[in-house]
Amino acid sequence: MALLLLACVSRAHADPVQDETDHLRDIMIHELRGAYLHDPARDPLWIILARQELQAANATIDHPQLVVVVDRNPRLQQLMVVLADPDKDWQVIGGSRVSTGQVARFDHYITPRGVFRMTDAILGYRAEGTLNENGVRGLGKKGMRVWDFGWQVAMKGWIEPPGKPDRTPIRLMLHATDPDKLEQRIGRPASSGCIRVPTVMNRFLDKHGVLDADYERAAATELRFRALLLPDREPSTLAGNTMIVIDSGESHPATLADAKRTITR
Repeated sequence: MALLLLACVSRAHADPVQDETDHLRDIMIHELRGAYLHDPARDPLWIILARQELQAANATIDHPQLVVVVDRNPRLQQLMVVLADPDKDWQVIGGSRVSTGQVARFDHYITPRGVFRMTDAILGYRAEGTLNENGVRGLGKKGMRVWDFGWQVAMKGWIEPPGKPDRTPIRLMLHATDPDKLEQRIGRPASSGCIRVPTVMNRFLDKHGVLDADYERAAATELRFRALLLPDREPSTLAGNTMIVIDSGESHPATLADAKRTITR
């Protein structure tokens, strides 16, 4: 009887959100292997800066969900999957290195900061794995997922002559890159403005539907979305649709102080 009572109490206090968060962290460590990154000391800064971008965009998180947070700081160049919860503390689950927009090079743009939604208004696609004019597979191996966030205004990475605009719309995407020639460079600014991730991170986000909440709903009635999603996927119950690009190198000193106070509590 005592054991039965204990089991009932345990189930009554179960937290499915925390259980799924812990489960995803274990999966990520296994699937990303040597590419997995997580420095708990930096968690407060990730969370504070992500919240600031949401506030600046007048965007809200109305239920527990995963968000992808990218730090474009040239000294960091990382992506973290974060549990955003309107009622509880946010949690950083883990991530990997990335490459964002490179400066001082023509036709290369600074990856814009802000909040970007992956909605069913735009259908992403998968890499064909063909070589481009430079002899590389710019979007990675055949079948790698490309998340398309639409046209977004970005600052040009090069200096224009006086009178010319210093920013223009670019197609903002999250994608893999050539695993043989370019993936080893991930971790420093190198892209034309998009966000490059390692093959293993691409697969993790794809398999577990981290950004696919809207796509999963659309797939129930629309073949084109169903055809894009992996047939053997294991979508998380916390899947969301939001990518947030921050820049810890541009943080206000007060923000850094807030993060440090949070760490020492």
